[in-house]
Amino acid sequence: MIVRILGEGQLRVDDSATAELNELDSRLEAAVERDDETGFKAALDALLARVRSIGTAVEAELIEPSALILPQKDATMAEVRKLLSDDGLIPG
Repeated sequence: MIVRILGEGQLRVDDSATAELNELDSRLEAAVERDDETGFKAALDALLARVRSIGTAVEAELIEPSALILPQKDATMAEVRKLLSDDGLIPG
Protein backbone atom coordinates (compact mmCIF):
# COMPACT_ATOMS: atom_id res chain seq x y z
CA MET A 1 0.00 0.00 0.00
CA ILE A 2 1.07 3.59 -0.51
CA VAL A 3 1.19 5.80 2.58
CA ARG A 4 1.55 9.56 2.33
CA ILE A 5 2.99 11.51 5.23
CA LEU A 6 1.88 15.08 4.69
CA GLY A 7 4.82 17.34 3.96
CA GLU A 8 7.21 14.41 3.43
CA GLY A 9 6.03 12.31 0.53
CA GLN A 10 4.90 8.77 -0.16
CA LEU A 11 6.17 5.43 1.12
CA ARG A 12 5.39 1.93 -0.08
CA VAL A 13 4.48 -0.24 2.94
CA ASP A 14 3.73 -3.94 2.80
CA ASP A 15 0.08 -4.77 3.49
CA SER A 16 1.21 -7.19 6.20
CA ALA A 17 1.98 -4.17 8.41
CA THR A 18 -1.67 -3.10 8.58
CA ALA A 19 -2.41 -4.70 11.96
CA GLU A 20 0.67 -3.16 13.57
CA LEU A 21 -0.11 0.26 12.13
CA ASN A 22 -3.73 -0.05 13.30
CA GLU A 23 -2.47 -0.60 16.86
CA LEU A 24 -0.33 2.53 16.67
CA ASP A 25 -3.26 4.42 15.15
CA SER A 26 -5.50 3.29 18.03
CA ARG A 27 -3.01 4.72 20.53
CA LEU A 28 -3.01 8.01 18.66
CA GLU A 29 -6.79 8.13 18.49
CA ALA A 30 -7.09 7.34 22.22
CA ALA A 31 -4.70 10.16 23.10
CA VAL A 32 -6.75 12.59 21.00
CA GLU A 33 -9.97 11.43 22.68
CA ARG A 34 -8.39 11.95 26.13
CA ASP A 35 -7.03 15.34 25.03
CA ASP A 36 -3.63 14.04 26.19
CA GLU A 37 -1.04 16.24 24.45
CA THR A 38 1.97 14.27 25.72
CA GLY A 39 0.44 10.93 24.73
CA PHE A 40 -0.63 12.41 21.40
CA LYS A 41 2.88 13.52 20.45
CA ALA A 42 4.37 10.19 21.54
CA ALA A 43 1.77 8.20 19.59
CA LEU A 44 2.13 10.35 16.46
CA ASP A 45 5.92 10.09 16.60
CA ALA A 46 5.71 6.29 17.03
CA LEU A 47 3.29 5.87 14.11
CA LEU A 48 5.33 8.03 11.74
CA ALA A 49 8.62 6.45 12.82
CA ARG A 50 7.27 2.96 12.18
CA VAL A 51 5.95 3.87 8.73
CA ARG A 52 9.30 5.43 7.86
CA SER A 53 11.24 2.42 9.14
CA ILE A 54 9.25 -0.22 7.25
CA GLY A 55 8.38 1.84 4.18
CA THR A 56 10.31 2.39 0.99
CA ALA A 57 10.27 5.87 -0.48
CA VAL A 58 8.26 6.32 -3.66
CA GLU A 59 10.18 8.41 -6.18
CA ALA A 60 9.05 12.03 -6.03
CA GLU A 61 8.22 12.14 -9.75
CA LEU A 62 5.85 9.19 -9.37
CA ILE A 63 2.54 10.20 -7.92
CA GLU A 64 0.45 7.21 -6.94
CA PRO A 65 -2.89 7.17 -5.12
CA SER A 66 -2.32 6.95 -1.38
CA ALA A 67 -4.20 4.28 0.55
CA LEU A 68 -3.42 6.13 3.79
CA ILE A 69 -2.69 9.76 4.50
CA LEU A 70 -0.95 10.53 7.78
CA PRO A 71 -0.38 13.94 9.34
CA GLN A 72 3.01 15.63 9.37
CA LYS A 73 5.18 15.23 12.47
CA ASP A 74 4.43 18.72 13.74
CA ALA A 75 0.65 18.39 13.33
CA THR A 76 -1.45 19.70 16.17
CA MET A 77 -4.02 17.64 17.98
CA ALA A 78 -6.75 19.82 16.43
CA GLU A 79 -5.42 19.09 12.91
CA VAL A 80 -5.31 15.36 13.58
CA ARG A 81 -8.79 15.44 15.11
CA LYS A 82 -10.06 16.76 11.73
CA LEU A 83 -8.35 13.88 9.88
CA LEU A 84 -9.74 11.15 12.14
CA SER A 85 -12.69 9.11 10.93
CA ASP A 86 -14.68 6.51 12.85
CA ASP A 87 -11.88 4.05 12.04
CA GLY A 88 -9.04 6.40 13.00
CA LEU A 89 -6.43 7.41 10.45
CA ILE A 90 -6.05 3.83 9.26
CA PRO A 91 -9.27 2.08 8.24
CA GLY A 92 -9.75 -1.48 9.39
